[in-house]
Amino acid sequence: MSNRLRHLAIIMDGNGRWAKERGLRRTKGHEAGVDTVRRITEYCATHPEIETLTLYAFSTENWKRPKLEVDYLMHLLRKYLKEEQPRYMEHGIRFEVIGDLSPFSDRLREVIEETRQRTRSNRELTQILALNYGGRDEIVRSVRRLLAVGEEPSEQSISAHLDTPYSDVDLLIRTSGEQRLSNFLLWQLSYTELAFTDSYWPDFSVDELRSIIEQFRKRERKFGGI
Repeated sequence: MSNRLRHLAIIMDGNGRWAKERGLRRTKGHEAGVDTVRRITEYCATHPEIETLTLYAFSTENWKRPKLEVDYLMHLLRKYLKEEQPRYMEHGIRFEVIGDLSPFSDRLREVIEETRQRTRSNRELTQILALNYGGRDEIVRSVRRLLAVGEEPSEQSISAHLDTPYSDVDLLIRTSGEQRLSNFLLWQLSYTELAFTDSYWPDFSVDELRSIIEQFRKRERKFGGI
């Protein structure tokens, strides 16, 4: 039987290099990357098996980038969410977030919450954006939550107190040729199949995603067994 793909996660890498190779500002790469987010998300909403799509949008380490770039990314995120709400509703996409949102502006947090509430009843796909997210940070915060309510740490209790207790990831894709996890979903990736592509994120296509999914189906997942 072919592998079922319920939860797909993507490290969207290469926006800056895509722009640099074209003599453009890095911001143009991020704008092009938003178009790819839209295409891939809409495709996943039509896929018969994919229930959850988690996208690494802004890591806890991304604050180290130049302030002008960070400010632009925050502006672009707010603009994307406002513009995307009608598409979420049209395609039945529920929007969620993981990560520590406390450093974000009140205005951005309001748009995030507005989008979550407006789409909460949609059922075709759950799109999760990882924002100010780090895998280690998520695990630490999970342990703090369970200790605050007097629970003993265990695999089950830690999982239950993660930012959002979605299912483990079946397939992780990273674009741009890099082959590392970069502190993404460390708990949820324990038995995940990994796929790497040289394509920069703005160039990543639905056709390439289909090809990777077909390769995923041919793999034998043993989950520690024989």
